[in-house]
Amino acid sequence: MRKTHIVLHHSLTTDSGSVSWGAIRRYHVGTLGWRDCGYHLGIELVDDHYEALLGRPFDDDGAHCYQDGMNRIGLGVCLVGNFDQAAPSPVMLAFTARHLRAIMSDLAIPVDGEHVRMHRQHATYKTCPGELFPYDSFLKLLREG
Repeated sequence: MRKTHIVLHHSLTTDSGSVSWGAIRRYHVGTLGWRDCGYHLGIELVDDHYEALLGRPFDDDGAHCYQDGMNRIGLGVCLVGNFDQAAPSPVMLAFTARHLRAIMSDLAIPVDGEHVRMHRQHATYKTCPGELFPYDSFLKLLREG
């Protein structure tokens, strides 16, 4: 099924500047028993720069937000960090926006609040992508470049 939405997540872990994306994948596969990482894309600080790391293929269903069918229609994007404790850096947000803008353009996903969703908008018992995630500012970055 064609992806029509982006679902934003945080890892709830501290980003240490070393690659923990593999640990996220191992947890999803080894502990939870999933066939792959639940997310389609991860954004993580590696050494002194951010990287976009692939999870599941974009045309596969995710395992990141079953509510409202978002695993099927939404790309799960996980920003590594705990944004209940600290807001993501402006550099991380700009990096994420630049990459998502290109992906959304390729997939013809509109850049608006209806199609770019926070996990907690569907899983209302969660704070994901964190209480300190600046959603409105992030949407503005996505729209304006």
